[in-house]
Amino acid sequence: MRFPACACCQPRTPILPGGRRSLLKAAAAGLAGGLVAPLRARTANAQASRGRRILIRGGTVLTMEPGLPDLPRGDVLVEGERIAAVGPSLDVADAEVIDAGGMIVMPGFVDTHRHLWESLLRNILPDGTLQQYLASILNRLGPAYRPEDVFAGNLLGALGALDAGVTTVLDWSHIQNSPAHTDAAIAALREAGIRAVFGYGAPQLGRRWWETEGHPYPGDLARVRRQHISGSDGLLTLALAASGPLFGTVDVAEREWRVAREVGARISTHAGVGPASRGNLARFAAKGLLGPDTTYIHCNFFDAEEWRLVAGSGGTVSLSPQIELQMGHGNPVVQATLDAGLRPSLSVDAETSVPSDMFTQMRAAFASQRGEGNARAHRKEPGAPPLLTATEVLRFATLDGARANGLDGQVGSLRPGKQADIVLLRADRINVLPVNDPVGAVVTGMDTSNVDTVMVAGATRKRHGALVGVDLNRVADLVARSRRSVLASL
Repeated sequence: MRFPACACCQPRTPILPGGRRSLLKAAAAGLAGGLVAPLRARTANAQASRGRRILIRGGTVLTMEPGLPDLPRGDVLVEGERIAAVGPSLDVADAEVIDAGGMIVMPGFVDTHRHLWESLLRNILPDGTLQQYLASILNRLGPAYRPEDVFAGNLLGALGALDAGVTTVLDWSHIQNSPAHTDAAIAALREAGIRAVFGYGAPQLGRRWWETEGHPYPGDLARVRRQHISGSDGLLTLALAASGPLFGTVDVAEREWRVAREVGARISTHAGVGPASRGNLARFAAKGLLGPDTTYIHCNFFDAEEWRLVAGSGGTVSLSPQIELQMGHGNPVVQATLDAGLRPSLSVDAETSVPSDMFTQMRAAFASQRGEGNARAHRKEPGAPPLLTATEVLRFATLDGARANGLDGQVGSLRPGKQADIVLLRADRINVLPVNDPVGAVVTGMDTSNVDTVMVAGATRKRHGALVGVDLNRVADLVARSRRSVLASL
């Protein structure tokens, strides 16, 4: 539902070699405290809201739920961890009231693929290509991570996601250098209080894991299931972040995917990056590996047969349009995904080169598809696609993301009975005032400065623009120490 008025209206230096390496080493040695100083802030003093009744009153409600209309002015009732009711002027007593006047109320954003451990290395590769990322971040710095560095990176990344209104993230954690690294990554997710799919991934050893005798990957996934993430209805769920088909052979992937399915974990895998990747998926299909439990990331160079295989198997797709354009994965395939009868989800990927928010990803996806559609129309091509709408893009970043993470029955929309993963966005800020179209404001006008309140499973994780219950001084100290240690390997 769209409405015209609403309640809201009330060539630089090469990467890492030479001078850049010297700059980073100097910063790690002496300037780390200064570089992380902006993270230091007064610790928020509010408590989590779990177990209480909360009435979010008088906001513009974007439900993202098919069949449940948006409300120019409406209320959302939260009871414990779940959404109890959505409607105009709910008659509720004995509830804490959050005044949402001048705000947009919507489900939290869902990110389907992010390497949280790399948050220590934010913005380190602003000019980096994919090959430079693989060489410097994975092969060079990844092996230098200690368990405490994984903890610091995951904690920083998860808190940054919450701060940006992302309530669910698939942590594609290809830093399982030891079981201790795994335990540290999971501990950080729990401390942050974000909803996360922990994507247990390969180690960064400076060599291929399957050529390393005795390494516990991927078999340690069974321990993770048994010891850390035994169910599928808590804040943490489990997936395998698989090497194949892009970074491993069919035999390697068969071994990984067998382990995942033995423990009932979803599978997330990079695919279709670069022309050389064409045809890989057909070999996987011949082994019977494809299934509805698998999400394929990027897919930039899929051919028609590969799209048919993904759609026919019930698989899902995760696109990272900003980094794909920036690093050279290939042009984002929003339209190709739609042409295959699939719905794309969106993901940040790597904070080494792009910001941590979903506003950036939505705009990149929006511009990419419309640019392609307009170009085809200008060339008068038959069958030029219809242009994407802002509502469709917002669904990519919410409900379609939840589906790709296997969580659409729990999150992704404001349907009563679902988990109360909710964000309140300030619509009275100068960057979107006046709001003439709430969906348009979210997709094309807002940024992280508009994120006022974030709830995960009914617990308030951000309020009045500040994270709740987080000692940012401690986080900054952990990050500074780990950053110095990791960058010392340069």
